[in-house]
Amino acid sequence: MSRVSVLLHADPETPGLIAEILDRRCIEMETIRGYAGERIPASMEGRDALVVMGGPMGVYDQGRLPFLRDEIGLIGDAVRSGKPVLGVCLGSELLAAALGAKVEPARKEIGWYSVTLTDAAAHDPIWRDVDQEIAVFHWHGDAFELPRGAVPLASSALTPHQAFRHGRASYGLLFHMEMDEAMVRAMVESFGEELREAGADGDRILAQAPSAVREMRRVGSIVFDRWVDRIGGDD
Repeated sequence: MSRVSVLLHADPETPGLIAEILDRRCIEMETIRGYAGERIPASMEGRDALVVMGGPMGVYDQGRLPFLRDEIGLIGDAVRSGKPVLGVCLGSELLAAALGAKVEPARKEIGWYSVTLTDAAAHDPIWRDVDQEIAVFHWHGDAFELPRGAVPLASSALTPHQAFRHGRASYGLLFHMEMDEAMVRAMVESFGEELREAGADGDRILAQAPSAVREMRRVGSIVFDRWVDRIGGDD
């Protein structure tokens, strides 16, 4: 049985749909909460893939949150060993940092906004045949430069690099497709101060959630299922 490790960074930001797909496909999932004091593994030995979820901290917080440095080391080991990596939100920023790219504060993007897939996405193993414009959930205030050698897969009106692939199976997504309505509500309730600072309307986000989540998870099911296909594969 394949084994996937999931790095978590905040209670509301669970793997959601990703965990559902792993369970359906009988893949063992190990969760690691560095923010709660759990030890970050030194290597990917005994693990077949790595998922890195979102959180309220940033790559530049390694000084006060040293577990982030350990996570970047683990991500780097996964990349070097050719094991699939899926980074979501903060996870995509940590993946970019592990690949040597700069990650810096940017204008906050919170709510339901479209991303546009690149021409390269049309030929990508997990993004092919997906609509070129998709509405997804955003909650981020940092942005990354495209890592050297990475393939750009998506952009938004505000953020030029929303998704990328590096190598065969390392993917970064600055946006969310794994959430259900309960997860969106938990984000709004947990990070209300950040919402107010960004001038975002939590009530509007929740009102749009039922239809937006349904379509987002439809696309997410396709993309995440195909990423899982990469685990242990040689294609």
